[in-house]
This record gives sequence, structure tokens and C-alpha cells, in this order.
Amino acid sequence: MDRLRDRVALVFGAGSIGPGWGNGKACAVAYAREGAAVACVDVAPAAAAETASIIAGEGGTAIALACDVTREDEVAAAVAATMARFGRIDVLHNNVGRVKIGGPPDVTAEEWRRELDVNVTGMFLACRHAIPPMLEAGRGVITNISSIASIRWLGHPYVSYSAAKGAVNQFTVSVALQYAARGLRCNAILPGLMETPLIFQQISGQFASPEDMVAARNAACPTGRMGTAWDVANAAVFLASDEASYVNAVCLPVDGGLTARSA
Repeated sequence: MDRLRDRVALVFGAGSIGPGWGNGKACAVAYAREGAAVACVDVAPAAAAETASIIAGEGGTAIALACDVTREDEVAAAVAATMARFGRIDVLHNNVGRVKIGGPPDVTAEEWRRELDVNVTGMFLACRHAIPPMLEAGRGVITNISSIASIRWLGHPYVSYSAAKGAVNQFTVSVALQYAARGLRCNAILPGLMETPLIFQQISGQFASPEDMVAARNAACPTGRMGTAWDVANAAVFLASDEASYVNAVCLPVDGGLTARSA
């Protein structure tokens, strides 16, 4: 496939938190499989390098960059390195996120601020530095990874995560409409219950065992199974492609119909 041939994708959060396919890792590889050169950025250098290596092993073009998205100097450096290597940025993909379990009495003010910084401020910083070269080029696509937790209670006590992802949705809409007339599009993907390494690292403690977690999450889905990172990646490729040239300011659930169900 070549829907993204000769384009450059900058993917923040392109690594995986554990073995297997996280959303960012799958999206980076999917962009490359559609012809894009990919800058794979992650706070863990080895994770970024692994994704870049997969792309290179499949005949694609990729570089690996380390970056903590809560540090503006590091975000600026990642954007600059991508521009220096490839000369432009056609797709900005903001995937970085984390989950802190707990309601307001359980989460410290410092932890609350950290959740907002990782889940929202990192996207702001990426846009702050990547939007100018996109505007200069007269085109660009921004895809932010949110969550259906931004619009629904999912039974897990993670108030800071839900609040942060809700902010991501309106941030997405604001960016989309501000720059629509200048050739930029900005959309969000809201993954549902997905079977990715993150849930085993950050959510499984809410269940008696990882096996119980998987069974419960599968049963909660209208399809009878969780989605995978590739479901998110396929949506991301579509949104980045010319097929979605008139799709803008959309917060797209990728959830097997979960958020459409009344009970």
C-alpha cells in the first residue's frame, strides 16, 4: 500500500511499555507500511529503537529519538531532528499517555499535575513546535490519541486520566478549527477496551488476576472481545491519508460500539 508515500510521520510514544504491540508502536509501523518515513519518539530509547528497527527490517525508513514529552526542550529537539533528517512533517501523531488509578482523595496534587502533563501538555508542546513547519508547508495532519474514558465511566477509578483525556478532545477540536483554513487537519482517536501491553502494566491490579482482567474486558465489549493496537493503527492511517481530506475536528471512537450501547 502507498497511501502515505513520500510523507513524513512524527510519532510521539512510538514505543511499547511492554512486550507486544502498543497503540503507538502499531501506528508507527502502519504509517511506514503505507510508505511514510517515520520518526519514532519515545521516553525509552530502547523502545523507540525497537520500533524503528522493525520498520527498517520491513524495508521502510525510520529514525529513533528519545524524548520526555513533558520537557519542552526535548520536544523541540525531536521536532528539529525530524526536520533536519526529512525536511518536513506531514503527520504528527501524539500517542503518549499514562493511567494513574485513584479518585480525588487517592491522587496527590503532584500526581494530578503529572497526569495532565503527560496526557495533555505533551500534546500541546508537540503541536507548539510541529505546527509552524506544517503551516509553512501549507498542509499537515495531527492525530491525538484520547480514550473513551474521556466520555464514559468505564468502571475504573482513574479520575485524572479521564479528565486529561477529556481535555485532549477539546484541545483537538480547537486546533482543528483554528487551522482548518490553512491546510491543517486535527482529529482524535478514542480507543475503547484494547488488549495492549499498557493494560497489563497499569490496569490489571484492579482485578484478581490478569486472566480475570482479560475475561472481564472481553465480556464488556459488544463484540465479545477487546480490540487491538492494529484497530487504532488502521484508523490512524485513514485519518492521515487523503481519503480523510474532509475529516476534521472529529473525536472518533474505535471501540467496537461500546460507547453506543445504552447498558
